[in-house]
Amino acid sequence: MTRDDMIVCFESAIAACPKIERKGKANPYTSTNGHMFSQINKDDQLGIRLPKPRQDELFAQYDAGPFKSYGATMRDYVCLTNEMIAKPGLVSALLEEGFDFVAAMPPGGKKK
Repeated sequence: MTRDDMIVCFESAIAACPKIERKGKANPYTSTNGHMFSQINKDDQLGIRLPKPRQDELFAQYDAGPFKSYGATMRDYVCLTNEMIAKPGLVSALLEEGFDFVAAMPPGGKKK
């Protein structure tokens, strides 16, 4: 899948979730409450931040794996497989789960 195709899929999934806003120009991502919860990395992969039990389900069901960005493994992120991305309803549902997951965290942001 090309980067442009990935961005179209990402934007379509976001469009189905009114509470979620796409951010970033060159590197699309989503965030709320001062925490990022999804992004497309430089390798054109989509990662979504989810609670541990949900990560484990997706690892088992779809043979998904951890998400890396700029060589670092992103804590709590799942790297979506092509099979998962081919299901727009699943991607939208996972984005909503990611939103809810980080919205329940203490506010993030720059530390002083």
